[in-house]
Amino acid sequence: MENNLKKYADLIVKIGLNINKGDILVINSPVESYDFTRIVVEKGYQSGAKEVIVHWSDEIVKRDRFLYGSDDIFETYPKWQVESLEYYANQGASFLSIHSEDPTLLKNVNQERVAKYTTLRRKEMKHVMNKFMTNENRWCVISIPTKSWAKKVFSDSEDTVAVEKLWDAIFKATRVDLEDPVKAWKDHNDKLNKRKEFMNNMNFKKLYYKNSLGTDLELELVKDHIWAGGGDLDTNGIPFMANMPTEEIFSMPLKTGVNGKVVSSKPLIYNGNIIDNFTLNFENGKVVSFNAELGEDSLEALLNMDIGSRYLGEVALVPYNSPISNTGVLFYNTLFDENASCHLAFGEAYSSCIKDGNSLNDESKEKVGMNTSLNHEDFMIGTEDLSIIGETFTGEKIEIFINGDWAI
Repeated sequence: MENNLKKYADLIVKIGLNINKGDILVINSPVESYDFTRIVVEKGYQSGAKEVIVHWSDEIVKRDRFLYGSDDIFETYPKWQVESLEYYANQGASFLSIHSEDPTLLKNVNQERVAKYTTLRRKEMKHVMNKFMTNENRWCVISIPTKSWAKKVFSDSEDTVAVEKLWDAIFKATRVDLEDPVKAWKDHNDKLNKRKEFMNNMNFKKLYYKNSLGTDLELELVKDHIWAGGGDLDTNGIPFMANMPTEEIFSMPLKTGVNGKVVSSKPLIYNGNIIDNFTLNFENGKVVSFNAELGEDSLEALLNMDIGSRYLGEVALVPYNSPISNTGVLFYNTLFDENASCHLAFGEAYSSCIKDGNSLNDESKEKVGMNTSLNHEDFMIGTEDLSIIGETFTGEKIEIFINGDWAI
C-alpha cells in the first residue's frame, strides 16, 4: 500500500500536473485524505515546486452548514475564497482537486439552499474557473477513498475492507497497479492521441446515437470543432492531464443542434444527491422535457440553474471495454463513472474544443454555437450495445462505435 500511494502521488505530480522547478502547486483536499495529501506535497517539492499550498475541506462541516446555518450566510459568497484562488491562479499556479465526497452527503438538506448557494458560488468563481476551462492554468482532478464514499460503493463490506477495496479499484483504474505507471500513462496517452487524430481528420458534421435503453439522438458538432482529451497543453505549451483516470476524447456540440432522446446509463451525482434512471428529450439543442426515477428534484434544479444548463457543452467518447468499466464497479463518482461510459455534459463548453476558442468573447461564442453556462455537469449514456455513426459534411456515414466500443 505504501509503495502504491507513492506511485500514485508521483503519477499525479509528474503526469497529471507536470510540476517543475519554480512551480506553485495548490491542493484542494478533504481532511480525511491528510496522509495521502502529505505524500503529494512531498512529491511536489521533490519535483521542484517552490511552494505547495493545501486548502482543507470537511464534508461533515459542509453538510452541517447547510442543515443549521443562518439563512443569510447563503446570500453572499466569501470574497476571500475567490481572492485566494485568483491570487494563486494569477501567479500561474497548478491546481490539484481531490474529489472524494459521500455521494449522498446532502440528501436530507434543504435543496433550495443548496441550489441557491451553488449558483452563487459559480457566479462568483466564474472568472477564475474560466482560467481552467481555457487551460490558462494546469489542473488535475483525482480521487482517494473516504469511509463514507467506500461504504456507498461496497455497502456489504466492513468499513476497513470497503476502503481497501476502493483503493484497489482506484489503483487499477489509474494504472498504479502496473510496474511503471508513468510509462503506462504515456502509452495510454499515445492511444488517445490516435483517436483524436482520426476524429479531427474526419471532421464529422453529425453523430447519431442508438442503444437498447432507448437513446435515439442526433447531435451536430460546431463548425471548426476540435477533439481533445488525454494529455492537454496549457497556454504556455506545457503538457498536463486534467483527469486521472481518463479514457475519453471529447468535443463541442452545436448548442442548437441536438435532437432526440437520451436515457442515462449510470447515476449522476449532483450536489450531494443521486440522480438515476433519467430520460431527457431535446429539441433544437434544448432539454424540453425530462423525468427521473430517483432525484428528479435535483435534476430539475440542475437544469434550471441558468439558460445554458438546458443545453449541452460537451460530447465525449469512451469505450465500454476500458480499465474502469472492466472493474465492474459503480463508483458513484463522476470522475470514474464518466470514464467508464460515453457521456454528455450539461452547460459550459470548453473553449479549447473549437478553433481559436480562447479568443472568443461571449457574443462570438453565441454566434459560433458554443454553449455558455455556470454549469458543467457530465452524465453517462454509454452501454455495451451503443452504436454511434458519424456523418461527414459530404453526407458519408461511418460507424464510429459498434456494441459500445470503437469500430475504427
